[in-house]
Amino acid sequence: MMNGKDKVEADVRWATAEGRSPEPVMSERRYRRLMLTTFLATSLVAVIPLVIMTLVNYYQYREAFHQELVRPIDRMTSNIKRSLDFFLSDRLSALTMVVRDKSLDDLKDHSELKGILENINGTFGGFTDLGIIDADGRQISYAGPYELEGKNYREQEWFSEVIVRGVHISDAFKGHRGFPHFVIAVKDVKENDEVCVMRATVDTGMISNRILDVDPGRSGDAFIINRSGILQTPSRNYGKVLDKIPLKVPPFSKNTEVLEILDHNSNPLVLGYAYIENTPFIVMLLHRPDVLLENWLTLRRDLFIFLGISILLIMGVIMLGTIYMVNRIKEADLRRTALLHKMEYTNKMAAIGRLGAGVAHEINNPLAIINEKAGLMMDLLSMKDSMPSREKLTDLVDSILVSVVRCSTVTHRLLGFAKQLEVEFEEIDLQNLIKDVLVFLEKEASYRNIRIEFRVPGDFPIIQSDRGQLQQVFLNILNNAFSALKDDGEIDIEMEQPDADSVSVTIRDNGVGISEQNLSRIFEPFFTTNKGYGTGLGLSITYGIVEKLGGRIRVKSRVGEGTSFIITLPVRNRKRQAG
Repeated sequence: MMNGKDKVEADVRWATAEGRSPEPVMSERRYRRLMLTTFLATSLVAVIPLVIMTLVNYYQYREAFHQELVRPIDRMTSNIKRSLDFFLSDRLSALTMVVRDKSLDDLKDHSELKGILENINGTFGGFTDLGIIDADGRQISYAGPYELEGKNYREQEWFSEVIVRGVHISDAFKGHRGFPHFVIAVKDVKENDEVCVMRATVDTGMISNRILDVDPGRSGDAFIINRSGILQTPSRNYGKVLDKIPLKVPPFSKNTEVLEILDHNSNPLVLGYAYIENTPFIVMLLHRPDVLLENWLTLRRDLFIFLGISILLIMGVIMLGTIYMVNRIKEADLRRTALLHKMEYTNKMAAIGRLGAGVAHEINNPLAIINEKAGLMMDLLSMKDSMPSREKLTDLVDSILVSVVRCSTVTHRLLGFAKQLEVEFEEIDLQNLIKDVLVFLEKEASYRNIRIEFRVPGDFPIIQSDRGQLQQVFLNILNNAFSALKDDGEIDIEMEQPDADSVSVTIRDNGVGISEQNLSRIFEPFFTTNKGYGTGLGLSITYGIVEKLGGRIRVKSRVGEGTSFIITLPVRNRKRQAG
């Protein structure tokens, strides 16, 4: 048994043995183009969803890592903000209660004031000292480790603020104590409209130890600044209290915010910050996303490596599949081409068989003339002793020669149809070619009284095409026309040039016509309405030949009115022009 490839080679050998090499349906360039187009189209269909899925995963992972980085910082910053707010609120409330509950005389009493400081520190803690200041800014009573009684604060900013607003929490400064601290001051109006201010000092270390005692990570930093960017607590990366940080103060917001910024060295930072209401403080929590960034970069690299390997595997499989498919298509095209050559040859032989009667009649007539003239010459030579006249014999020999030429012409025309030749484009007078085809149908036309009309314009061009293939095309169509005609029918052949690049031949008959349901099927192989002797291959082969020659064929028909075949052919061979 033969496999597919052996079968193709056998078909090709058959076609070659018949005298014609099977031409592929498409050139090698078109097979390569088909392979490239199929590969690209299939690759796009397979790869685009994978790329889209990878990009979606990329953005989802990136958002997940971003949230994993942002949420802890947001939560920790909010916790610090609440803790600091509670710390300040508790101490402010305690001072307000004391200054309003005690009389001015009690507050001026050193021992009383010292007891108040001890009670507050015992309950809340965090106070370094307490002082009572009069309306002129002079500290009239003091409880604490420093000699500050009698100090005047009239010119200090915090004193002006507390006189105007009634309550004030300052930012960090050194003042008379010589170390960074901030004050909480509360104003109260006593009897006789006397104004006094209770002022408490809070060490910034208290906030660092109690409020900022969090773990921001090995690359993190938590501290407090004022609205000028001055450190209110020590920073791991930016210095000690009262140093200015090299970062821009973040914009005001009532809520906790998280920003992605660059530090002064253009390194990425994640900043969580919160403004403390009614204070100059801003909680700052910084985190360098190195660890998470390393994890994200690793995941991103793996994601794109997976995408690249997947694309390569997919495209490799598609390439192998495309090559296999195109090769199968090419084999199928070669088989179809070889089969088409067989069908063409078979159809041509069938057409020649139909022409046999007319050809025999064409040859019998000149053979009868030759027989008659030869017999007459023999009679003349045998009846007379002397030689007949030279003129008489010359006329007889000339008549014989003319008849021989006539027989030779008919047989050569018939051989021209039967012989299989390679496709060869040449200059063709289309009118003469059709008339040569009609010679084989003259006797049938004469017997059946079929009239054939030619309408050809005077400037009809010479075309480039294959003579043998065109002969078969017009023979098939004219045979169909004769089959459709009744006796005394008409065939009208009209030749036109619709444009500079093409010509058309319309073969119109007034025969039985074709029904509408059959009209769409007449070019299908093995479809025929001549059930007695038709093979159904003629028009199918005709359609294939016309397409192969670069033309097109159309048909119009109505039952009872006749049929028109319109063959349009290029004036020049397009393949030769392209080459």
